[in-house]
Amino acid sequence: MVQIQGSYNGWIVALSFIIALFTSYSALNLCYRISQSRGNARLVWLAVSSIVMGSGVWTMHFVGMLAFHIRIDVQYNLPLTLLSILASVLASLLAFYVTMATAVTKTRLLSGSLLMGIGIVTMHYTGMASMNTPYMTIQYDPVLWLISAIIAVASSYAALYLFIRFRRLSGKIPLKLLAAVSMGVAIAGMHYTGMEAASFWCATPEQMMAALEQGMDTELLIAISSVMMLMIATTMLALYWERLLLKRMAYHDPLTGLPNRHAMNQFFDEKLKVGESNAVLFIDLDQFKLVNDTFGHDIGDMLVQEAGTRLQGFAKGNGRHIFRLGGDEFLVVLEEMEDYRLVEGLAEELLEELRMPYVLEGNELYVTGSVGISYSPQHGTSRSALLKAADTALYYAKSLGKNQYLAFHAELDTRLARRMEIEQGLRTALMHKQLATYYQPKWNAATNRPVGFEALLRWTHPKLGAVSPEEFIPIAEESGLIVPITRWVLEQACRDCMSWNDNGGKKLGVSVNLPVHVFETYGLNDMVMSALGNSGLPPELLELELTEAAIMQQSSEVRKQLRPLQEAGVRVSMDNFGAGNTFLGSVGSIPFHALKIDRQYMREYESPSNRAIVSSIISLASQLNVQLIAEGVETEEQLAYLREAGCSIMQGYYFKKPMPRDEVSDWLSGLTA
Repeated sequence: MVQIQGSYNGWIVALSFIIALFTSYSALNLCYRISQSRGNARLVWLAVSSIVMGSGVWTMHFVGMLAFHIRIDVQYNLPLTLLSILASVLASLLAFYVTMATAVTKTRLLSGSLLMGIGIVTMHYTGMASMNTPYMTIQYDPVLWLISAIIAVASSYAALYLFIRFRRLSGKIPLKLLAAVSMGVAIAGMHYTGMEAASFWCATPEQMMAALEQGMDTELLIAISSVMMLMIATTMLALYWERLLLKRMAYHDPLTGLPNRHAMNQFFDEKLKVGESNAVLFIDLDQFKLVNDTFGHDIGDMLVQEAGTRLQGFAKGNGRHIFRLGGDEFLVVLEEMEDYRLVEGLAEELLEELRMPYVLEGNELYVTGSVGISYSPQHGTSRSALLKAADTALYYAKSLGKNQYLAFHAELDTRLARRMEIEQGLRTALMHKQLATYYQPKWNAATNRPVGFEALLRWTHPKLGAVSPEEFIPIAEESGLIVPITRWVLEQACRDCMSWNDNGGKKLGVSVNLPVHVFETYGLNDMVMSALGNSGLPPELLELELTEAAIMQQSSEVRKQLRPLQEAGVRVSMDNFGAGNTFLGSVGSIPFHALKIDRQYMREYESPSNRAIVSSIISLASQLNVQLIAEGVETEEQLAYLREAGCSIMQGYYFKKPMPRDEVSDWLSGLTA
């Protein structure tokens, strides 16, 4: 046997180490992406990382084999060569899979290290076995072979430890370089230890002379170059895929898949042509908050998805674009749309589609929408101008009763400016003592004496003058200012009521309207008990008036918060009784002390149908043993009708218009005299 002596080419050795370094650095970067991804994206990055790591280690191995020059014409067995690269990739895949959890235990780390180490050893020695020549055999030093296997496992442990340690350090390049160098040295160390374990032999000197090669194996160079190109291409494609994915995530809504606000901004800035006739439709679901509060956010998300799918059908065609802006808001842009009738016809079609029933998780929901429309260039050419105009039109479409569309016009700008001034003024009205409580008496027609008062809020704006409650209270509700305003009214009404009873010795109560927003704060009990405690007013002299809307929106929460107050003696009444479609069903939900007949029945009290309804309400109140109060009494004829029908407690201009609190005492004194 004749041993074949070989030597290392320093340049190729250096190249093999560079490949190991490049592979390690690339793998570290990809490993970071594994830890930051979820779902299918995580599996993609796991596969890409395994291909890059496995291919890189294999490439370094065969470049290292080329660095060992033995001047023998060596051919490589293709199946074994493919098996070696497959072993490297699979080992990397298993190792990364085992250690990709957020919290990696020592057991997982050791398991991953063994898997990768076994894969590297398999790859290395399968690659050595693929050397195919009829004259040469390879023998291994068992000690060096074992050392190389230990180094493979140890280097794998170090590599995976560095992966776990540094995978979240996406921007700390020096630390990643240090990790990559350490891992590259470990991989190269394993390879060259394995090469030292191998010795190459020919049977006779004649066979060795026959095997002398004339040059380097070009087929191996082609294979290595191909794998390197595959590794680089895989990395580049993965990064390109990630870029596309991130772009889609940045410009598309994850819930509906529709283009989002960023995409809308880009569309307006880059694609919408200035000066052309375009239309912008701002769309909002009318009952979305109620659905969320009643059925939960999961059903709310499903509702938004279904609404988005329905609206998307209208975006099919040239020049139509739909965006989801967030929450329950959508935007449709129609390019080159000069015919207003076509735009309004499309808006009506959108509303009709949104009105169709939604069946979600066994719940059949009926939800409407509102649409605000603006036109370019009439209402502006910039994104902000068109959106502001459409949003303003949407706001007033909802204020007119919802479930309709409205195109922007100049008068809306004036209304919006007034609304903004009212909202800003409300924010300082309490501080500047601009709010006032007025009181309208509740009159007992049987005794011809007052039995109490209803507290009514009035506001004089320093610039706008007296602002109607019908105008500023809805704005206070939308802005959230209604809660501190209600707290102030409660405190003031309780103090005033206490002063009337102290001066006159009468048991006159006071009623205060409660908006539904107060129940949403879960602070009603503290608010009421604080007002009673600070004023000293007995609880039975305070009455809280609720509208049917408040009861229907949050019936269970209303009952829960009212129960301890009623147990303490506070009275509760339903205001505007009979104004809703289901008022008879809502009476039993809360033990009311009084029902207030809506004033609409007094306006048309001569109508036979209204008289029949009032008679039914009076009969119902009698059977339930609750007090009945008729609002809006303004004439002698109305008074006589109510007396005849059996209602004695009344309220209206016939008895007294609402008066400031300073006039109440004098008015009461005049009654006594």
